[in-house]
Amino acid sequence: MTRIAAVHGVLAPYRNTQSEITDMVARTCLPAGADRRVLDRLHGSAGVRSRHMALPLDDYAKIDGFGAANDVFIEVAGDLGAEAVRGALRTAGLGPEDVDLLLFTSVTGVAAPSVDARLVGRLGLRPDVKRVPVFGLGCVAGAAGIARVHDYLRGWPEQVAVLLSVELCSLTFQRGDASMANLVASGLFGDGAAALVAVGERFPATSGGSGGSGTSGVRVPAVGGPSVVATRSRMYPDTGHVMGWAITGSGFQVVLDPSVPDLVRRVLADDVRAFLAEHGLTPDDITGWVCHPGGPKVLEAVSDALALPEGALDVTWRSLSEVGNLSSSSVLHVLRDTLAGPAPEPGSPGLMIAMGPGFCCELVLIRW
Repeated sequence: MTRIAAVHGVLAPYRNTQSEITDMVARTCLPAGADRRVLDRLHGSAGVRSRHMALPLDDYAKIDGFGAANDVFIEVAGDLGAEAVRGALRTAGLGPEDVDLLLFTSVTGVAAPSVDARLVGRLGLRPDVKRVPVFGLGCVAGAAGIARVHDYLRGWPEQVAVLLSVELCSLTFQRGDASMANLVASGLFGDGAAALVAVGERFPATSGGSGGSGTSGVRVPAVGGPSVVATRSRMYPDTGHVMGWAITGSGFQVVLDPSVPDLVRRVLADDVRAFLAEHGLTPDDITGWVCHPGGPKVLEAVSDALALPEGALDVTWRSLSEVGNLSSSSVLHVLRDTLAGPAPEPGSPGLMIAMGPGFCCELVLIRW
């Protein structure tokens, strides 16, 4: 089985309270003199206390078009991505020369050469490292990225793979857009990144952390790290309209249908139960729920659909409150925070859940 050797999360440099961000959105999205009570209510009910952003708040009004926003994305994504990968490799006891695959995902900016390509020399990765840049999966990409890394390492079980997610959601905020979807999104999403290091089942491990896989002469320590047991992808027909981007001259305009929580209530439970049943499990057997923080209504829908016990999603709720929804990076931050907390019983199962445009769901069964 694939082993998760390390997860490292980082946040954008400018931290703001929710009320500060609400004031900025009122200045940049609402017409002059407009009643802001709806905006205040939406942001107040988002379950978010603070968020980190790529730029100082006053600079968002100065961004002139999609090109300018994307230039900021390329610069900041490189900085955060490098920091996240370095931290994950350091925690795993590996060097950049050990990395065989780098999978990069984002849905908040584009680049060619892609961000992962720009990081190869910056990080000192091998020139023959395999790269897979992924765009468009949105919030589901943190879990889907782990699943695709797992697929790769099943074919190359002696190798090392890194998943990197960078999401700068604030750069997609639409000035002058007072639509409900834009106001909801502006109260929910934040900026951050996360990197995950995974190793195949034939990658040697020694308690001393010595040896050699590439040229760095190190190995993953023998202790720590859950294993990926299995994954499941699920697309739901005729739901492509509920979540995504409308690509406009001003950039990425959010598409966020209010039916998402009801859709989750309707479809999630059957897929989770069927997936677990294939491994002789039920939801009652899961000792750790690693769920993407889609927002309060989505989290309530997940809890209701799966009849989760009180406190099952506490780590996810706390992540939402402290940093907001980081799109694909969020579920990796929740996984990191889960691993940093009280250890579940060794050998017991956990489940990662994320949903995104499509509309789709990704499930990752792990064993602590």
